[in-house]
Amino acid sequence: MRRSIILDTTARLVFPSALTLSLYLLFAGHNQPGGGFVGGLVAGAAVALVYAAGGIDDVRALARVPPWTVLGAGLLIAAGTALAPLVTGGALLEHGRVELDPPLLGHVKLTSTLLFDVGVFAVVVGLVLMVLEAFGDEITPSADGDRVRPGAGDP
Repeated sequence: MRRSIILDTTARLVFPSALTLSLYLLFAGHNQPGGGFVGGLVAGAAVALVYAAGGIDDVRALARVPPWTVLGAGLLIAAGTALAPLVTGGALLEHGRVELDPPLLGHVKLTSTLLFDVGVFAVVVGLVLMVLEAFGDEITPSADGDRVRPGAGDP
């Protein structure tokens, strides 16, 4: 497969900016429009651009953990944050807040909503990685005519 130099260059220039935008949307989202879902979509689009430019091997080089691990960790974080208030007698999805005054940052407010958004972000990015992984796997015919993924069925 021949690689397009224009697409490669575009992916290298746009990817860091798109990830920065996705992180901004993630962190600003619980106070403004955006959040984990929108930030995850922007990060997923950036990863899809890398896939279009270089294929599944470039995507695998970006994410060094399996995509189902990213998705599962995000689901665990989001579900844990949503269910945690039930343990303390609160309502489902009730958020908590902590205000700190670190020396260099000034006054900082942290809420559990941000942690929930981080979980949603990881679920969306993990799902995009899983879809790209499914698109990127080569399917080869087996001896009996069934289509088999490489390495599937090896003892």
